[in-house]
Amino acid sequence: MRSASRYHITTFGCQMNKADSERMAGILEEMGFQFAENPNDADLILYNTCSIRDNAEQKVYSYLGRQAKRKQEQPHLTLVVAGCVAQQEGESLLRRVPELDLVMGPQHANRLGDLLEQVFNGEQVVASEPIQIVEDITKPRRDSSVTAWVNVIYGCNERCTYCVVPGVRGTEQSRTPAAIRSEMVELGQQGYKEITLLGQNIDAYGRDLPGSTADGRHQQTLTDLLYYVHDVPGIERIRFATSHPRYFTERLIRACAELPKVCEHFHIPFQSGDNEILKAMARGYTQQKYCRIIAKIREIMPDASISADAIVGFPGETEVQFENTLKLVEEVGFDLLNTAAYSPRPGTPAAVWQDQLPEEVKRDRLQRLNHLVSVKAAERSQRYLGRTEEVLVEDQNSKDSSQVMGRTRGNRLVFFTGNITQLKGQLVPVKITEFRAFSLTGQLLLVAC
Repeated sequence: MRSASRYHITTFGCQMNKADSERMAGILEEMGFQFAENPNDADLILYNTCSIRDNAEQKVYSYLGRQAKRKQEQPHLTLVVAGCVAQQEGESLLRRVPELDLVMGPQHANRLGDLLEQVFNGEQVVASEPIQIVEDITKPRRDSSVTAWVNVIYGCNERCTYCVVPGVRGTEQSRTPAAIRSEMVELGQQGYKEITLLGQNIDAYGRDLPGSTADGRHQQTLTDLLYYVHDVPGIERIRFATSHPRYFTERLIRACAELPKVCEHFHIPFQSGDNEILKAMARGYTQQKYCRIIAKIREIMPDASISADAIVGFPGETEVQFENTLKLVEEVGFDLLNTAAYSPRPGTPAAVWQDQLPEEVKRDRLQRLNHLVSVKAAERSQRYLGRTEEVLVEDQNSKDSSQVMGRTRGNRLVFFTGNITQLKGQLVPVKITEFRAFSLTGQLLLVAC
């Protein structure tokens, strides 16, 4: 181990990146590094990057520029760029920021220790070649002691015309059910109460595992996995993300309704409410199919929360096509919707299309969509008023130390008065007294001993 002993990781983007960062933090601590809250106190700085939107990518370069300047005065500083920007840019990142020591794509997260050894031996390293992902053997440094991510499938085989993910995260690689269950068993023993199973396209889980067939028979599916891991001792709640409407099945919905630990919450991106735009995006389903999925969920699990992702301002999107998205949001009534204006990404088909929309049109549509999202989310929140909800207490309310915060099974954030020392990690009954678009306030009910 060299004299450097403090590290800082800044994570951009999705839940997959957050899970990768936790694993890389675990590797660094195994190597003898200690976490530094302030990046300027760290001897090793790692940016785990996201390239799905241009603004996230530009933010990385801004942060990196400041630390590159610092490195000119403190040559011992080790600078690492990991994640999707690293995979996308590869060696060109070194030309842009010559102070960098290591550039590594997301498939190489578990190799961080070996790659850093090369850096400490004086090399400038780029690791962006496609590889078979190494099974998780390092213990992640988890950001929470209550909830945890567990990767079940890496990569994505879809070819959506706006998305860089398949190019930067590689093709689908499922972990074995045994490896996933083993990690969950250990988390249960450590006191974790809630697990989120993660995959870029989680409904594709298992189709690349041995024993799968081209026509989809006799294969391990996400539904099978839920049955397999459902009884892990200590784990009280199971979530999963992100689903793809093309592969979402009624069998999965029925499993979620049947298995008590699986939360009543589905995250199913729709991206656009217009069929022509969906076709241009190469999403592989129609607005009608998406609405049938939602109708089936509400038939089988009437109280389930539904969240999604949507993009406005895709190349060629007309005002009428945008209004079809508004119409879908109005009809479905999402509990939460992650929205974004289309951002051309390098290497994607849509980025070079001629019919790009002006930024002011995209901004206007995003603002109109966000307003509707808030209105509909508030309507959905209203159903909780007066109800008693099971809340898993995660942390103190950062804005009010007399309150704690947690989530309902439907993933609604709840604040209520309580002592975090006594309540953290507990599942408690809370009567909901106030509702807002995206959060609730309640009162802790006394539990009879």
